[in-house]
Amino acid sequence: MNFDLQLKGQRALVTGGTKGVGAAVVQALHDAGVQVMTTARSAPAQPLDGVSYVAADLSTAEGAAAAARSVHEHWGGVDILVNVLGGSSAPGGGFAALDDAKWFDELNQNLMPAVRLDRALLPAMLAQGAGVILHVSSIQRVLPLPESTTAYAAAKAALSTYSKALSKEVTPKGVRVLRVSPGWVETEASVALAKRLADQAGTDYEGGKKIIMQSLGGIPLGRPAKPQEVADLITFLVSPRAASVSGSEHVIDGGTVPTA
Repeated sequence: MNFDLQLKGQRALVTGGTKGVGAAVVQALHDAGVQVMTTARSAPAQPLDGVSYVAADLSTAEGAAAAARSVHEHWGGVDILVNVLGGSSAPGGGFAALDDAKWFDELNQNLMPAVRLDRALLPAMLAQGAGVILHVSSIQRVLPLPESTTAYAAAKAALSTYSKALSKEVTPKGVRVLRVSPGWVETEASVALAKRLADQAGTDYEGGKKIIMQSLGGIPLGRPAKPQEVADLITFLVSPRAASVSGSEHVIDGGTVPTA
């Protein structure tokens, strides 16, 4: 029996859609029959047939405006907005290593792209009385690593709080707002990190993965999530099959966070 997600023909913008979780979300939505547009700083070497790519730096107000303009020019609006873009370039060294510029870099990568795109695209959703906005947060917001992710974790916490407030405001008007908070996901970047840690420790890739898992306090499942697993969760949540789900946060971390 085919489980139809009832997504065919809907319009979706996915940010950060050329790598990692973002690329998996683009693929999953496309496979479900969604018209997909996605953003990245540059177009991929092997674009997915049928997907529209917008080259834009969403860490800037100008980049977010360019992405929103492309949506309005192509479709006039979207039915689904998935804010995946995020990450951290902050150095290790704890609080003392984070000057104002680095703090603003983390906020501009992990909070403001969602705020700006929501502000630009939400009015059309409200006008049609329907839509879904999903923000990809992180378990770091409740499980920060003080050596290296203080600013990133704080930015994701701000994103989660903003998302909850937005949900309270617009869910009564027909627009659902949700959060998905992954733990460690085996993306291209995390594979490279595990390999680097493995080289430093004189071990193999599996040993590097164990180092990362230990730094997180352990993953009861015994492995990181796959990008496709996160994408499958997101695809279900933005579908009409999840029509009564709004305002909530959905953790996919293999049991990493030790509290309920």
